[in-house]
Amino acid sequence: MTLETAIEKLKELEKAAYALQHAQSILYTDGDTVAPKNSWKGRGMALAYLGELMYKQMVNPETGEVLETILQHKDDTDEYTFRKAELMKEGYDDLHVLPMEEFVAWQELTNESSAVWHDAKEKSDWDMFAPYVEKIIANRRRYASLKAPEKPAYDVLLDMYEKGATMESLNPFFRTLREELSPVIKEVAAREKPVPAFMKGPWPVSQQRLFSDKIMALEGLDPLNCTLGETEHPFTNNTNKWDVRITTHYYEEDPFFSMYSVIHEGGHALYELDGRDDIQFTSLAGGVTMGVHESQSRFYENLIGRSRAFCTPLLKIMKEVFPEQMKGVTEEELYSTINLSKPTLIRTEADELTYPLHVMIRYELEKAMIAGDLKVADIPGEWNRMYREVLGIDVPDNRHGCLQDSHWSFGGIGYFPSYALGSAYGVQMLRQMEKETDVWGTVEKGNLAPVTAWLTEHIHQYGSLKKPQDLLPAAMGGPLDPAVYTGYLKDKFTKLYRL
Repeated sequence: MTLETAIEKLKELEKAAYALQHAQSILYTDGDTVAPKNSWKGRGMALAYLGELMYKQMVNPETGEVLETILQHKDDTDEYTFRKAELMKEGYDDLHVLPMEEFVAWQELTNESSAVWHDAKEKSDWDMFAPYVEKIIANRRRYASLKAPEKPAYDVLLDMYEKGATMESLNPFFRTLREELSPVIKEVAAREKPVPAFMKGPWPVSQQRLFSDKIMALEGLDPLNCTLGETEHPFTNNTNKWDVRITTHYYEEDPFFSMYSVIHEGGHALYELDGRDDIQFTSLAGGVTMGVHESQSRFYENLIGRSRAFCTPLLKIMKEVFPEQMKGVTEEELYSTINLSKPTLIRTEADELTYPLHVMIRYELEKAMIAGDLKVADIPGEWNRMYREVLGIDVPDNRHGCLQDSHWSFGGIGYFPSYALGSAYGVQMLRQMEKETDVWGTVEKGNLAPVTAWLTEHIHQYGSLKKPQDLLPAAMGGPLDPAVYTGYLKDKFTKLYRL
């Protein structure tokens, strides 16, 4: 096969892959938002068939020849085309690991397990979900053993979400977080602040929906390209830069859960919305790793969304939407409220200081699960034990414990560390941004455009064109240093709680 022929066939492959992924993505979003509860069966059949088409499209001798031809002619291929072939080859290798029957069965399993997880969480019934966790763990072990039998299985899974991540690199990272943050968490807990009176609400969902619209506008999310849905566990789904779906969940007793879900998922959305036009519909579209993607969502959620400067435009919006609830509230009171710190049960509701230890707990559990050192039946007990040991709180039921996250239901074992890595990446990006941009002056004025422009220049525009080892050090001013992240948290909460 000539190089010219291979490049033309690559373009056709990308069109087909995009169309199939688009259909799968919309089905997933529909299933988790507005589809009837019992629709999972029909959706599962559709996803299985689309998965089979995807497998046949990718895993065949011609596709292998197309990709190898381009990869063997690096000097004769432009960087853009070569990187597309490189990324598609990674996807080809991933699909090639499992026989088609097993790949299709995996699509059916994760569709069904996601539906069961929703029911199990609602009923706080681990036994209902446990058989699916057994199957998912067995599948992930088999996948890892086929893909890289020489490596520990969990390292293979970590690499799926964060290229190059291993237990050897993450163990000291999480150890640093625990050693540095645990004493501060204890000191803060000893000086617990009362929840302010204005938080008693109520906060009607109808008003919160209006609030969400204003927060999306403040964050710079164009409603022509990005919509907001409602679901049990908030997520972002994208097909291209002109079609990104974010979701949230409303609680009448707390307006900030949804607000920070919207800001967090909005950060994911901006990463997709600000990608270059010429990478759309190709393997270059989308974030380069989940850690980098989470760096953007956590950046907007915490570094901007919980900053003192952000309280100026935030209070103005809240007084417009919730005039009775916010009557007499000052910016300082709001800043203190959105940064209240106390060990709690739910990861997605955790404050900025305690959040990374929620992630660390899941990391330790997943390592043990995949290694076979933790049986599925024992996961609730070990989860509860670790929450007592690490955060000093008792878990009342599985709904508020091991059933709270959706990740295991869709097979996302190895995903959780990305949240902590992304938080750490984001702080180092902020330090670089502060050298070049009046971050806090513009945020205080309600203008997030300069922040987004800096992130677009250094991160968003590239999608997956640049490799993470090239992209991140340039944006962070050097390699990852967990001390920068822990230093930021210690400094912020020492001042907030006058330690």
